[in-house]
Amino acid sequence: MRICVFGAGAIGGYMAARLARAGAEVSVVARGPHLAAMQARGLTLVEAGGSFTVPVRATADAAELGPQDYVVLTLKAHSVPAAVPAILPLLGPESTLVSGVNGVPWWYFHGLEGPLADARLASVDPGGVQWDAFRPERVLGCVVYPAAEVAEPGVVRHVEGNRFSLGEPTGERSERALRLAAALEAAGLRAPVRPRIRDEIWVKLWGNLSFNPISALTLATLEDICADPGTRGVARAMMLEAQAVGEALGVRFPIDVDRRIEGAAAVGAHRTSMLQDLEAGRPLEIDALVGAVQELGGLTGVATPVLDAILGLIRLRAREAGLYPS
Repeated sequence: MRICVFGAGAIGGYMAARLARAGAEVSVVARGPHLAAMQARGLTLVEAGGSFTVPVRATADAAELGPQDYVVLTLKAHSVPAAVPAILPLLGPESTLVSGVNGVPWWYFHGLEGPLADARLASVDPGGVQWDAFRPERVLGCVVYPAAEVAEPGVVRHVEGNRFSLGEPTGERSERALRLAAALEAAGLRAPVRPRIRDEIWVKLWGNLSFNPISALTLATLEDICADPGTRGVARAMMLEAQAVGEALGVRFPIDVDRRIEGAAAVGAHRTSMLQDLEAGRPLEIDALVGAVQELGGLTGVATPVLDAILGLIRLRAREAGLYPS
Protein backbone atom coordinates (compact mmCIF):
# COMPACT_ATOMS: atom_id res chain seq x y z
CA MET A 1 0.00 0.00 0.00
CA ARG A 2 1.52 3.29 -1.14
CA ILE A 3 0.35 6.36 0.79
CA CYS A 4 1.33 9.92 -0.03
CA VAL A 5 0.54 12.83 2.28
CA PHE A 6 0.24 15.98 0.19
CA GLY A 7 0.81 19.05 2.32
CA ALA A 8 2.77 17.42 5.12
CA GLY A 9 2.77 20.27 7.61
CA ALA A 10 1.54 19.76 11.15
CA ILE A 11 -1.38 17.34 10.68
CA GLY A 12 0.02 15.68 7.58
CA GLY A 13 3.40 15.32 9.26
CA TYR A 14 1.80 13.77 12.33
CA MET A 15 -0.01 11.16 10.23
CA ALA A 16 3.03 10.48 8.04
CA ALA A 17 5.36 10.00 11.00
CA ARG A 18 3.02 7.54 12.67
CA LEU A 19 2.50 5.59 9.43
CA ALA A 20 6.22 5.48 8.68
CA ARG A 21 7.08 4.21 12.15
CA ALA A 22 4.50 1.43 11.68
CA GLY A 23 6.24 0.32 8.49
CA ALA A 24 3.89 1.77 5.89
CA GLU A 25 5.26 2.85 2.52
CA VAL A 26 4.64 6.55 2.99
CA SER A 27 5.88 9.62 1.14
CA VAL A 28 5.24 13.32 1.66
CA VAL A 29 4.96 16.38 -0.54
CA ALA A 30 6.00 19.56 1.22
CA ARG A 31 7.99 22.73 0.59
CA GLY A 32 10.48 25.19 2.01
CA PRO A 33 12.65 24.68 5.09
CA HIS A 34 10.32 21.96 6.41
CA LEU A 35 10.91 19.89 3.28
CA ALA A 36 14.66 20.51 3.34
CA ALA A 37 14.87 19.39 6.97
CA MET A 38 12.91 16.19 6.31
CA GLN A 39 15.14 15.38 3.34
CA ALA A 40 18.29 15.95 5.40
CA ARG A 41 17.35 14.53 8.79
CA GLY A 42 14.02 12.71 8.51
CA LEU A 43 10.73 13.60 10.15
CA THR A 44 10.63 13.96 13.92
CA LEU A 45 7.42 13.64 15.93
CA VAL A 46 7.32 14.95 19.49
CA GLU A 47 4.56 13.51 21.67
CA ALA A 48 3.72 13.44 25.36
CA GLY A 49 5.51 10.12 25.79
CA GLY A 50 8.70 11.15 24.00
CA SER A 51 9.85 11.64 20.44
CA PHE A 52 11.07 9.63 17.47
CA THR A 53 12.52 10.33 14.04
CA VAL A 54 11.71 8.37 10.89
CA PRO A 55 13.09 8.56 7.37
CA VAL A 56 10.44 9.55 4.83
CA ARG A 57 10.60 10.05 1.11
CA ALA A 58 10.00 13.80 0.84
CA THR A 59 9.77 15.93 -2.28
CA ALA A 60 8.32 19.15 -3.63
CA ASP A 61 7.48 17.45 -6.95
CA ALA A 62 4.76 14.82 -6.76
CA ALA A 63 5.68 13.61 -10.26
CA GLU A 64 8.78 12.01 -8.71
CA LEU A 65 6.57 9.69 -6.64
CA GLY A 66 4.17 8.35 -9.26
CA PRO A 67 0.65 7.01 -8.72
CA GLN A 68 -0.32 6.11 -5.16
CA ASP A 69 -2.95 3.87 -3.61
CA TYR A 70 -4.00 6.68 -1.25
CA VAL A 71 -3.33 10.40 -1.55
CA VAL A 72 -4.11 12.18 1.71
CA LEU A 73 -4.76 15.91 1.26
CA THR A 74 -4.01 17.97 4.36
CA LEU A 75 -3.90 21.42 2.79
CA LYS A 76 -6.04 24.42 3.71
CA ALA A 77 -9.15 24.36 1.52
CA HIS A 78 -8.32 27.57 -0.34
CA SER A 79 -4.93 26.13 -1.34
CA VAL A 80 -6.27 23.04 -3.09
CA PRO A 81 -7.60 24.44 -6.42
CA ALA A 82 -4.22 25.93 -7.34
CA ALA A 83 -2.48 22.69 -6.31
CA VAL A 84 -4.59 20.46 -8.56
CA PRO A 85 -1.96 20.17 -11.35
CA ALA A 86 0.69 19.23 -8.78
CA ILE A 87 -1.55 16.55 -7.22
CA LEU A 88 -2.66 14.84 -10.44
CA PRO A 89 0.59 12.86 -11.03
CA LEU A 90 -0.16 10.96 -7.80
CA LEU A 91 -3.50 9.70 -9.08
CA GLY A 92 -3.67 6.50 -11.07
CA PRO A 93 -6.83 4.68 -12.22
CA GLU A 94 -7.37 3.04 -8.82
CA SER A 95 -6.05 5.79 -6.53
CA THR A 96 -8.17 7.03 -3.64
CA LEU A 97 -8.13 10.71 -2.71
CA VAL A 98 -8.52 11.09 1.05
CA SER A 99 -10.07 14.48 1.73
CA GLY A 100 -8.63 15.63 5.07
CA VAL A 101 -9.52 19.28 4.42
CA ASN A 102 -11.51 21.40 6.87
CA GLY A 103 -14.92 22.85 6.08
CA VAL A 104 -17.61 21.96 3.56
CA PRO A 105 -15.94 19.74 0.93
CA TRP A 106 -16.24 20.32 -2.81
CA TRP A 107 -17.65 16.79 -3.21
CA TYR A 108 -20.44 17.33 -0.65
CA PHE A 109 -23.34 16.43 -2.95
CA HIS A 110 -21.71 13.41 -4.58
CA GLY A 111 -23.52 10.21 -3.62
CA LEU A 112 -26.60 12.04 -2.33
CA GLU A 113 -30.06 11.66 -3.81
CA GLY A 114 -32.58 14.39 -4.47
CA PRO A 115 -32.67 17.66 -6.42
CA LEU A 116 -29.17 18.66 -5.28
CA ALA A 117 -27.49 15.39 -6.30
CA ASP A 118 -24.04 16.15 -7.74
CA ALA A 119 -24.50 19.89 -7.21
CA ARG A 120 -21.24 21.84 -7.26
CA LEU A 121 -20.23 24.47 -4.73
CA ALA A 122 -18.68 27.58 -6.22
CA SER A 123 -17.49 28.83 -2.83
CA VAL A 124 -15.06 25.93 -2.36
CA ASP A 125 -14.50 24.80 -5.95
CA PRO A 126 -14.63 27.81 -8.26
CA GLY A 127 -15.17 26.69 -11.82
CA GLY A 128 -15.48 23.05 -10.74
CA VAL A 129 -11.72 22.59 -11.02
CA GLN A 130 -11.49 19.88 -8.35
CA TRP A 131 -14.67 18.11 -9.42
CA ASP A 132 -13.51 17.80 -13.01
CA ALA A 133 -9.86 16.98 -12.31
CA PHE A 134 -10.13 14.65 -9.32
CA ARG A 135 -13.58 13.14 -10.02
CA PRO A 136 -15.73 12.75 -6.89
CA GLU A 137 -15.88 8.94 -7.11
CA ARG A 138 -12.20 8.89 -6.09
CA VAL A 139 -12.92 10.62 -2.80
CA LEU A 140 -12.89 9.10 0.67
CA GLY A 141 -14.04 11.61 3.28
CA CYS A 142 -11.90 12.24 6.35
CA VAL A 143 -12.63 14.39 9.40
CA VAL A 144 -9.39 15.39 11.11
CA TYR A 145 -9.42 15.79 14.90
CA PRO A 146 -5.78 15.90 16.08
CA ALA A 147 -4.10 19.18 16.95
CA ALA A 148 -0.42 19.55 16.07
CA GLU A 149 2.11 22.20 15.13
CA VAL A 150 5.38 22.44 13.25
CA ALA A 151 7.75 23.23 16.12
CA GLU A 152 10.67 23.79 13.75
CA PRO A 153 11.53 22.58 10.25
CA GLY A 154 11.33 18.80 10.20
CA VAL A 155 9.81 18.59 13.69
CA VAL A 156 6.10 18.18 14.38
CA ARG A 157 4.74 18.50 17.91
CA HIS A 158 1.53 16.59 18.66
CA VAL A 159 -0.80 18.54 20.97
CA GLU A 160 -3.86 16.33 21.38
CA GLY A 161 -6.21 13.89 19.65
CA ASN A 162 -5.53 10.95 17.35
CA ARG A 163 -8.80 10.36 15.46
CA PHE A 164 -9.21 10.51 11.68
CA SER A 165 -12.82 9.52 10.95
CA LEU A 166 -13.27 8.05 7.47
CA GLY A 167 -16.39 7.73 5.37
CA GLU A 168 -17.53 7.14 1.81
CA PRO A 169 -19.75 9.89 0.36
CA THR A 170 -22.20 7.09 -0.48
CA GLY A 171 -22.19 5.75 3.10
CA GLU A 172 -20.97 2.25 2.29
CA ARG A 173 -18.27 0.39 4.24
CA SER A 174 -15.99 -0.01 1.27
CA GLU A 175 -12.90 -2.16 1.08
CA ARG A 176 -10.73 0.88 0.40
CA ALA A 177 -12.01 2.62 3.53
CA LEU A 178 -11.44 -0.45 5.69
CA ARG A 179 -7.90 -0.97 4.31
CA LEU A 180 -6.88 2.60 5.10
CA ALA A 181 -8.52 2.41 8.53
CA ALA A 182 -6.50 -0.73 9.28
CA ALA A 183 -3.25 0.99 8.26
CA LEU A 184 -4.00 4.02 10.43
CA GLU A 185 -4.97 1.87 13.39
CA ALA A 186 -1.76 -0.15 13.01
CA ALA A 187 0.02 3.19 13.35
CA GLY A 188 -1.68 3.86 16.68
CA LEU A 189 -4.35 6.20 15.31
CA ARG A 190 -8.11 5.94 15.63
CA ALA A 191 -9.84 5.59 12.26
CA PRO A 192 -13.52 4.68 12.55
CA VAL A 193 -15.37 4.20 9.27
CA ARG A 194 -18.61 6.17 9.48
CA PRO A 195 -21.77 5.54 7.45
CA ARG A 196 -22.75 9.24 7.77
CA ILE A 197 -19.49 11.15 7.37
CA ARG A 198 -21.33 14.40 6.63
CA ASP A 199 -22.77 14.43 10.16
CA GLU A 200 -19.23 14.51 11.56
CA ILE A 201 -18.18 17.14 9.04
CA TRP A 202 -20.97 19.39 10.32
CA VAL A 203 -20.25 18.89 14.02
CA LYS A 204 -16.65 19.97 13.50
CA LEU A 205 -17.70 22.73 11.10
CA TRP A 206 -20.23 23.99 13.66
CA GLY A 207 -17.46 25.36 15.82
CA ASN A 208 -15.13 26.40 13.01
CA LEU A 209 -17.72 28.50 11.16
CA SER A 210 -18.44 30.56 14.26
CA PHE A 211 -15.42 30.68 16.56
CA ASN A 212 -12.83 31.10 13.80
CA PRO A 213 -14.14 34.35 12.28
CA ILE A 214 -15.16 35.78 15.65
CA SER A 215 -11.67 35.15 16.99
CA ALA A 216 -10.04 36.79 13.97
CA LEU A 217 -12.30 39.83 14.35
CA THR A 218 -11.82 40.20 18.11
CA LEU A 219 -8.34 38.63 18.61
CA ALA A 220 -9.89 36.64 21.48
CA THR A 221 -9.29 33.03 22.52
CA LEU A 222 -11.97 30.35 22.60
CA GLU A 223 -12.19 30.71 26.36
CA ASP A 224 -12.84 34.45 26.13
CA ILE A 225 -15.33 34.18 23.27
CA CYS A 226 -17.39 31.63 25.19
CA ALA A 227 -17.19 33.57 28.48
CA ASP A 228 -18.31 36.91 27.02
CA PRO A 229 -22.13 37.05 26.71
CA GLY A 230 -22.01 39.12 23.53
CA THR A 231 -19.63 36.99 21.49
CA ARG A 232 -21.07 33.77 22.89
CA GLY A 233 -24.50 34.94 21.71
CA VAL A 234 -23.19 35.71 18.22
CA ALA A 235 -21.50 32.31 17.99
CA ARG A 236 -24.66 30.58 19.19
CA ALA A 237 -26.83 32.40 16.64
CA MET A 238 -24.44 31.46 13.81
CA MET A 239 -24.44 27.84 14.95
CA LEU A 240 -28.24 27.67 15.09
CA GLU A 241 -28.47 29.09 11.56
CA ALA A 242 -25.93 26.52 10.37
CA GLN A 243 -27.82 23.74 12.14
CA ALA A 244 -30.97 24.71 10.25
CA VAL A 245 -29.03 24.54 6.97
CA GLY A 246 -27.51 21.17 7.85
CA GLU A 247 -30.84 19.70 8.90
CA ALA A 248 -32.41 20.91 5.66
CA LEU A 249 -29.77 18.75 3.95
CA GLY A 250 -30.60 15.71 6.11
CA VAL A 251 -27.79 16.07 8.66
CA ARG A 252 -28.31 14.71 12.17
CA PHE A 253 -26.60 16.67 14.95
CA PRO A 254 -25.80 14.28 17.83
CA ILE A 255 -25.37 17.06 20.42
CA ASP A 256 -27.12 20.38 21.04
CA VAL A 257 -25.62 23.78 20.43
CA ASP A 258 -24.95 24.64 24.08
CA ARG A 259 -23.05 21.42 24.68
CA ARG A 260 -20.96 22.16 21.58
CA ILE A 261 -20.15 25.64 22.91
CA GLU A 262 -19.18 24.24 26.30
CA GLY A 263 -16.88 21.82 24.56
CA ALA A 264 -15.14 24.75 22.88
CA ALA A 265 -14.92 26.66 26.16
CA ALA A 266 -13.26 23.65 27.79
CA VAL A 267 -10.36 23.90 25.34
CA GLY A 268 -9.32 27.04 27.22
CA ALA A 269 -7.12 29.91 26.04
CA HIS A 270 -6.71 28.54 22.52
CA ARG A 271 -6.15 30.85 19.54
CA THR A 272 -8.09 29.48 16.60
CA SER A 273 -6.36 28.60 13.35
CA MET A 274 -7.91 31.62 11.62
CA LEU A 275 -6.56 33.97 14.28
CA GLN A 276 -3.15 32.33 14.03
CA ASP A 277 -3.21 32.73 10.24
CA LEU A 278 -4.17 36.39 10.56
CA GLU A 279 -1.33 37.07 12.97
CA ALA A 280 1.14 35.19 10.77
CA GLY A 281 0.05 36.93 7.58
CA ARG A 282 -1.27 33.75 5.95
CA PRO A 283 -4.44 33.62 3.77
CA LEU A 284 -7.57 33.01 5.82
CA GLU A 285 -9.70 29.89 5.36
CA ILE A 286 -12.99 31.79 5.05
CA ASP A 287 -14.94 30.25 2.19
CA ALA A 288 -14.83 26.58 3.17
CA LEU A 289 -15.76 27.39 6.77
CA VAL A 290 -18.28 30.21 6.38
CA GLY A 291 -18.93 31.12 2.75
CA ALA A 292 -19.93 27.57 1.86
CA VAL A 293 -22.55 27.53 4.62
CA GLN A 294 -24.01 30.73 3.22
CA GLU A 295 -24.09 29.11 -0.23
CA LEU A 296 -25.78 26.01 1.19
CA GLY A 297 -28.33 28.26 2.91
CA GLY A 298 -29.17 29.76 -0.46
CA LEU A 299 -29.55 26.32 -2.03
CA THR A 300 -31.87 25.12 0.75
CA GLY A 301 -33.81 28.36 1.24
CA VAL A 302 -32.61 28.78 4.84
CA ALA A 303 -31.87 32.35 5.91
CA THR A 304 -28.52 32.98 7.64
CA PRO A 305 -28.55 36.69 8.60
CA VAL A 306 -26.06 36.58 11.48
CA LEU A 307 -23.67 34.35 9.57
CA ASP A 308 -23.99 36.67 6.56
CA ALA A 309 -23.05 39.67 8.67
CA ILE A 310 -19.98 38.00 10.20
CA LEU A 311 -18.95 36.70 6.78
CA GLY A 312 -19.02 40.23 5.39
CA LEU A 313 -16.94 41.53 8.28
CA ILE A 314 -14.29 38.81 8.18
CA ARG A 315 -13.93 39.02 4.40
CA LEU A 316 -13.28 42.76 4.64
CA ARG A 317 -10.91 42.27 7.60
CA ALA A 318 -8.95 39.73 5.56
CA ARG A 319 -8.91 41.91 2.45
CA GLU A 320 -7.62 44.88 4.42
CA ALA A 321 -4.79 42.64 5.64
CA GLY A 322 -4.08 41.41 2.10
CA LEU A 323 -5.10 37.87 3.08
CA TYR A 324 -8.22 37.38 0.95
CA PRO A 325 -8.74 38.05 -2.76
CA SER A 326 -10.59 41.20 -3.72
